[in-house]
Amino acid sequence: MDASPINDSIEVQPPVKAPMWAWATATFFGIGTLRPGPGTWASLATVLLWWSFAHRLSHTTQYSIAAVLALAITLIGIPAATLVARASGRKDPSIVVIDEVAGQLVAMIGAPAAWKPLVVAFVLFRIFDIVKPPPVRGLEKLPWGTGIMIDDIGAGLYALIFVQLLLRFGILG
Repeated sequence: MDASPINDSIEVQPPVKAPMWAWATATFFGIGTLRPGPGTWASLATVLLWWSFAHRLSHTTQYSIAAVLALAITLIGIPAATLVARASGRKDPSIVVIDEVAGQLVAMIGAPAAWKPLVVAFVLFRIFDIVKPPPVRGLEKLPWGTGIMIDDIGAGLYALIFVQLLLRFGILG
């Protein structure tokens, strides 16, 4: 008989590999590896990419394109985040930042492609993503990539509401 203790309750699973598309998507092409604050870097990259693209569009087109992009990124991000989370063995690994990309886009829906609204959308989204006011924190409990993505969509919705109120009352220009 072997003298080493055996714990039959521990289930050992073989390592799971995620495909390259999932790593590229979930980490937003490697931005998720930046330190410190990979989520902040991903949000900042999203704002800069959106600004470089959106200021060439009409205001009404910007709104619909931001919404469609946020939806598409969410739908692609859920399976990518799931695969990478399973491969890393963590429910919500910090390298997965595609959720910040989608949430930041939601925060910018309806915001003019000008520096003040975009900076305010960035700051508010980061605050709501970190603080996770109700019911956003509860959305994290959804399974795998769904929970990873949807809580950031919730934070983006909070930021969207506040940005729109600030715009409506003329505080942002």
